[in-house]
Amino acid sequence: MSEPNRNVLANPGALGLGGFALSTFILNIVNAGLVDAGTIGIVMPIAMLYGGLAQFMAGMWDVRRGDIFGATCFSSFGAFWMGLALFFFFKLAGVQAFVDVPPAGIAVVLIAWGIFTGYATIASLKLPKAVTWVFVTLTILFFLLAIGEFSPIVHKIAGYEGILCALVAWYTSAGILINTVHGRTIFPLGERE
Repeated sequence: MSEPNRNVLANPGALGLGGFALSTFILNIVNAGLVDAGTIGIVMPIAMLYGGLAQFMAGMWDVRRGDIFGATCFSSFGAFWMGLALFFFFKLAGVQAFVDVPPAGIAVVLIAWGIFTGYATIASLKLPKAVTWVFVTLTILFFLLAIGEFSPIVHKIAGYEGILCALVAWYTSAGILINTVHGRTIFPLGERE
């Protein structure tokens, strides 16, 4: 292994997208009904630490690198995963204020995240196409999940769409990691000119 340049920060994109992908994948396996809903007990600690903390840290490293897109999106979605995990922890613990949240309240939060993700998607149009596809599928996912608060079939469809989003994010994470380590394109990401 070569000696790293200590004056240059590595691209944290592979870490941020990896944390996002894994957390999105395991939660949406539950949403799609492919595993029992009780599985959420193992999903949330992973979502808090990998999807949340690791992704938030990737965002902070992007701040240092001067990457406004990575800084904003990784930090925001890291905070999203930490907040979601806390919500489920309190709900599973039986804290009444969290147990009694009506579907409309959850839907409003999901719509708000869909709006944020929508304008991040517009910003992503200057980035590799793989990144844009992560954001396109995620925007769709948030709105499907909001509708799914009132329709079990849409919730299940959202789960499958979330699995697709996670797979696109994993591919993008793998591309950044593998292409960087190998110093050449092995996983094409659709670089824009």
